[in-house]
This record gives sequence, structure tokens and C-alpha cells, in this order.
Amino acid sequence: MVNRRDCETPLVSTGDSVLNIEQLLAEIDNSPSGPQVAAIFDFDGTIITGYSAIVFLQDSLVSGELSTEELLGLTRAMTSFGLGKLGFSALMAVHGQYLAGKSEHDYIKHSETLFRKKIARLIYPEVRRLISAHRAKGHTLSIISSATPYQVRPAAQDLDIEHTYCTELEVKRGVFTGAVVKPTVFGEGKVTAAKQLAKKTGAKLQHSFFYSDSTDDSQLLDYVGRPTALNPSKRLKTMSAERLWPSATFNSRGKTSFNTFVRSLAATGSLVGSFAAGLPIYALTGSKRDSLNFSTSLFADTCNALIGLELDIHGEEHLWSSRPAVFMFNHQSKADVAIMASLIRKDVVGVGKKEIEKMPLIGQVMGLAGIVFIDRSDRSKAIDSMKPLVAAMREQGKSMVIAPEGTRTPTPKLAPFKKGGFHIAMQVGVPVIPVVIHNSGDIAPKGDFLFRPGKVRVDILPPVDTADWTLATMNEQVNTVRNQFLRALDQPEQTLAAMQRAKRNQPADMRPELQGSTSKKLTAKKAAAKKAPSKQTGAKNPASKKAAAKNPVKATIKSPAKKTNSMRRALVKPTLTAKK
Repeated sequence: MVNRRDCETPLVSTGDSVLNIEQLLAEIDNSPSGPQVAAIFDFDGTIITGYSAIVFLQDSLVSGELSTEELLGLTRAMTSFGLGKLGFSALMAVHGQYLAGKSEHDYIKHSETLFRKKIARLIYPEVRRLISAHRAKGHTLSIISSATPYQVRPAAQDLDIEHTYCTELEVKRGVFTGAVVKPTVFGEGKVTAAKQLAKKTGAKLQHSFFYSDSTDDSQLLDYVGRPTALNPSKRLKTMSAERLWPSATFNSRGKTSFNTFVRSLAATGSLVGSFAAGLPIYALTGSKRDSLNFSTSLFADTCNALIGLELDIHGEEHLWSSRPAVFMFNHQSKADVAIMASLIRKDVVGVGKKEIEKMPLIGQVMGLAGIVFIDRSDRSKAIDSMKPLVAAMREQGKSMVIAPEGTRTPTPKLAPFKKGGFHIAMQVGVPVIPVVIHNSGDIAPKGDFLFRPGKVRVDILPPVDTADWTLATMNEQVNTVRNQFLRALDQPEQTLAAMQRAKRNQPADMRPELQGSTSKKLTAKKAAAKKAPSKQTGAKNPASKKAAAKNPVKATIKSPAKKTNSMRRALVKPTLTAKK
């Protein structure tokens, strides 16, 4: 065991203490300010629930990158590691063999996509708060993980953590060799990495924090001045009690109760029930408007009660000061629908993606409620679809709700804005009212079905007058409003040039207009392939072409040649005999 160096007195509350998030934040607030204090985080099990390696493994299986034999080899290796029969370096060697011959550039791009689609939602919201608190104190932020950089760095970039230390895989001429760079960042290797961080940044480890979930990190937990067992395993809970380390466990991610599942199901279905409850009003009074207003409010209150959603609203007076208006909100979660219904309450029309229209009952109900469904892959059709919204705003005095990002974001980071809602506000002559939703991803992150109870902060900013807007200055006006969102979210503001550059560089999975057009092109290619004669030049193997079209990920990240696969399988067996 490594002894803590240069520590004069314990720098954290001691005892067998189980802390909550507020107590952890208080510990940070009471610590010294400045970069001489480092806040170091483990990754798997600490920043995220579960293991990122499982996400990568599942993706390899689904895409067909991993054969049954290779899966069995990896499973044997992981089992041997768990039983203590295989050292970490040997385990990583097995992992490295399955990447041999692949392009690192392609793998990086694919790992970034996996982060957005699968891993981002696994980040504990409480950890985001801890990181923000450390950043506010000016602490040096770092992730030290035994995982590979391809698992860790996309998350580090999203969390704005500059310093990452991971187990590196050898790359030559842009291609993985199958070897692992030693020493690995595991056990004592994490202490070495922390010393490198201290040398690079001037941080004093005896005054620094380290958060981990595993006894594998006991050396570094013992070495720093402020160790914390975060989401600890059973063994680490016991160890932390013995060594008087504070601990904390979060339940905002990972396994949930059957009650939460039922409440989530009921919350989703409350949309249909709420609008059915408004039908008698329409039948008896003939007022569709009163019926919809009643149903909108009922849905908001019912859905929020079932979720356990509490709203912390700031600037509520701006919701009513300038109607009709275009209410714009940043979109992180499906819970945003209930949030916006709670805020606007009545006389509202909205925009939704065309895919929702196909959902049984829910699509039909939302259509009756005044939601206009647009084809995000066809700009001209989308513009035509929004003409009824303009008429409803002008003739009936209704307000419009729209998410200018165009799709849900996987993290709280604001995406570039689209201009559709701004054009409508200018065309109708109504103000834009920014609605800044801070943390609805805590309730239901993108990709999750379940709703989790919690409190969401919402800032309603003052109305933005559009009377002087022109088409010539539209880009500047859009960026001005977007910077209001960024300031409220405590994210760096962007110049117009930077925003336009970010928009151009958006990945395809964050640009629904590209996803739709890509799907249409693939459908057209399949239809053409069926009609094309097999004798045609270049169509010797149409089946393989169809398979590539069905699986663009597999086509992008090519499997190594058969010779390389055989070599890797041959290497698995001798590697598994290595001892810890």
C-alpha cells in the first residue's frame, strides 16, 4: 500500500460517513481555491454508471464486428481478470488484439458517436455538479482511468476536463498494431499518472481530491489528501469505513425500481388521457380552443405529478407579458414537452418531428392539439408545413413553441440553432421569448424511456423584440439570442463565425436533416439494386452491397483481413495464461 505523502492533517471529514451531494459540494466549497488543488476522477462506475467497455462490446456484437469465437475469448479474459487469474496488462493485451489493423481515425470518430448515442446518458448528474463546483473553485480537473482514451476522451471533452490519463494502445501510421503501451494506468499506475499531473500543473496531491468506485484504486485513494469513495463497490464500502474515507452513492442512473417504470409508462400515456378528458368540453361548448387549453394544463399537471418533476422557475413574469410570442427552448429531454406545457398552459401551437406522427395514439393526439409535424430532411416541405402556424398566430393570437436546436442534445451543451422559428417570429411580428432549461436531462436523458423524479431549473428570459429584424441581419440576431442561452447556462459565448463553424462541423447524428436524406438515399439504392440486372458491370455481388447499405457503421469501420483475425484468435490463448 502506498502511504499518503506530505500530509499534515486529514483534509476531509473522517469517520464512517455516507455523504449526500450537498455535503460533497460543501466539502468542495470549504476547500482552498486555485489550481494547486486537483480534482481527479476515475471514469467507469464513478463518472458514469456501469462500464463503457460493455457499450463498446455490445456495439461490436450488433454491428457484426465481433465473431462468436472472439466474444468467447473476450469473455474468458474478463472472467479470468475478475477472478484474479489474469493481470490488467494481459487483459488489455487481449483487447488490443481485436483492434489490430483498424484505423485509429475511424475508431475515434466511432467512439465519439457511441458517446453521444449511448454513454452520455450514463453520466451521473451529481458528478456534473461536482465538476462544476471544482471548476468554480479554480481546481485542476483530471480523469485518471484504466480504460482507453477512446472510451474516456469524448466524455472528458463534453465535461471540459483537459487532463486525461488512460491506458494507451499502440498506433503506427494511423493503424492499431494490437499492442498496449506500458505501463498501463492501473493500480500503482494511477499514482504514477497523478504524479505526472502534479508535475505538469503544479497541483499538490496532499491537498487534492480523488473520486473512485473501486478498490482497484486504493493506492491513489490512499495517496491523495481528500479521497472519496463515490458509488463504491461493496469491497470499497468496507475499505472506506476501515480507512475513514467519506463515501457517497448516487441513484440517479443505473438500475431503477418497478415503480419508476410504471410511473414512466403512466406519464407517457397521460397525454392521451388528458386530451380525452377535454372532449366533453368540446362536445358541450363547441369550443375546441377551451378544450385544448384544459387538456394542455391537465396533461402538464398529471405528467409532472407522475414523474415527480418539480420546476424551479425564474422570470415567470415573462411568460405572460408579451403574448402571442415564439417561445424557444433548448431541448435535452422528452420531459421538455411536459415542462413547456407547464409553462405555457394555453393558446399554444408547436412543431414536432414527423416521426412522432407515426406513433400510435400519441401522434394523433398531438396533431389534434395543434402540433405541426415537419419533415426535417426536406427544408422546403418543412417551411410549407409551418404555414398553418403562422395563420394560427395571426388569426387566433396563439403562441408557438419550438426547439431551435432541431433535435434533443445528448448532454447539456447547447447545439447550433436553426432559423425557422426566428423567421416565423419576424414574419408574424411577435417577440422571441427564450426559455432556458438547465437540467431536464437529469429527468430523462436522450435515449432513455424512464423518467426519474427531480427538480429542473428553468430561466424565462425577457422578450426579444423582432420589430427591427431583417433577413440581411438574421444570422446576427440568431447568434445574439443563442448567446443569451449560453450565458444563462454558464457556457462560453460564441461569435457568429464560431457558431457557423460549429454548425458546419456538427456530426451527422446531430443533424436530423442529414439523417432523413441519408435514409431516403439508402431506400432509393435498395430499390435500384432490386431492379438492376445482375449482369450489369459493377454489380457482381449485389448482396454484399445491400449489406453495406444496411450497416453503414460496419462499412465505415472495416474488419481486418481474415489473416489478421486468425492471428488475433491465435494470440488469445497464450495471453490468457498470464498471471496478475
